[in-house]
Amino acid sequence: MHIVLVEPEIPGNTGNIARLCAALGCPLHLVRPLGFSLEDKYLKRAGLDYWHLLEVYLYDSVEEVLQKFAGHSLFLLTTKADKCYTDVAYDEGSLLLFGKETAGLPLWLREKYADCCVRIPMRAEARSLNLSNAVAVVAYEAARQLHMELRA
Repeated sequence: MHIVLVEPEIPGNTGNIARLCAALGCPLHLVRPLGFSLEDKYLKRAGLDYWHLLEVYLYDSVEEVLQKFAGHSLFLLTTKADKCYTDVAYDEGSLLLFGKETAGLPLWLREKYADCCVRIPMRAEARSLNLSNAVAVVAYEAARQLHMELRA
């Protein structure tokens, strides 16, 4: 599975997600513009010493990612979806797209791929989860479905 962050803004979140991807063996794809430098100390600190276990790829647009992985199953995580993230079937090549912390995924992307939008359920009064928490929730559900060989 592939974790795709579209215009992430907070280095600590991306560092935590990088550490998660390293632990799961998932590539991390980052779509510019980034709200930080890849040399950011908070990014590095959050990822701790896991960077050598991680494949990180940079893109100038989300279209570039979608073109590269055309034919792969696609899941857009958004609070604006009706379908729950546990009600879909993930596969080894699935792309899991997450938007930036302040705005989520762009409207045009959600509209174009409306059938691919899924959400994490939460109470109505809550706006959203922290980005790194949302990635962890969905990535581990996908790993569970895929019966990934993870050390217990």
